[in-house]
Amino acid sequence: MGLMNFLFKRISHDMGIDLGTANTLVYIKGEGIVVREPSVVAIDSKTGATLAVGNEAKQMVGRTSGNIIAVRPLEDGVISNFEVTETMLRYFIEKVHNRRKFVKPRIIVGVPSGITGVEKRAVLDAIMHAGAREAYLIEEPMAAAIGAGLPVSEPTGSMIVDIGGGTTEVAVTSLGGIVVAKSVRVAGDEMDQAIIDHCRDNYRILIGERTAEEIKLRIGSAAPVDGFEEESIEIIGRDLVNGLPKSFTLTTVEVREALSETVNTILNAIRGILEQTPPELSSDIMEKGVTLAGGGALLRGLDKFIEREIYIKVNIADDPLSCVAYGTGKALEEMDILKKVLFVD
Repeated sequence: MGLMNFLFKRISHDMGIDLGTANTLVYIKGEGIVVREPSVVAIDSKTGATLAVGNEAKQMVGRTSGNIIAVRPLEDGVISNFEVTETMLRYFIEKVHNRRKFVKPRIIVGVPSGITGVEKRAVLDAIMHAGAREAYLIEEPMAAAIGAGLPVSEPTGSMIVDIGGGTTEVAVTSLGGIVVAKSVRVAGDEMDQAIIDHCRDNYRILIGERTAEEIKLRIGSAAPVDGFEEESIEIIGRDLVNGLPKSFTLTTVEVREALSETVNTILNAIRGILEQTPPELSSDIMEKGVTLAGGGALLRGLDKFIEREIYIKVNIADDPLSCVAYGTGKALEEMDILKKVLFVD
């Protein structure tokens, strides 16, 4: 049996997966992040057949014949379509293993801290069905904190705010565990929706998700930023009055106002966790500051806005988009130390 285990280890790449609402990242032990693709599956609605996964599927969105639909199998960080999630996971696992079906890796997946036992079981089942030898779960804020290089195993308080596509995770860690955590289902997707709503309500023009995301990335901000000129962007959408394409201009100030509700929801989640944090750990956080991770951390001025509101220094992680994936990877490499933070199948 020892030889079999040795051979398994040689041919199977253990992997950490950041199974996100917007993007899925796969980390391979010893190699780093090898897959970074949208969590999207294109399906033929007539036959139910899977046509494409990831980048290829996202490019099809809104640009194909009527019977091809794009499905995002996760909503707010939680599996909403079990079969499609399994298909997507199997695709990513096989892609990494060059389609070698007999290879069964050990897999750790990051999940939101607020998910229920039933939802955890659904993720574990999906991983096992997709071809894992062993399946483990790690809470996303813990994975993000590990990936951001915070001293999670030490007896000191660290605060992580992970703003993803579907959820924002706020947590305080100490001694290898999560002391207090909150998961709010408000994040990058809500920001995009707020921009869509703004265009519809103020201009009677409909824009798509992809356009909204582009607006957010190009001129989106949480607060005025030094050195970043207030600017505008020209957008083409569909006029809701006559149904024809129409161009209009959006300004930085308008987009900031549109995003303010989402930004304030995230701020309130941070405040709520600070109120629940034990005093000894609060002083550690005051000293070291709060760390932002996830795609939302890249919203211009968000760090300065939060800093101004809570009077604590706010740092952005080195590679915010990859923190959870790196964290799952480090958890793979230090499984003995981190056993207590993992949920095991």
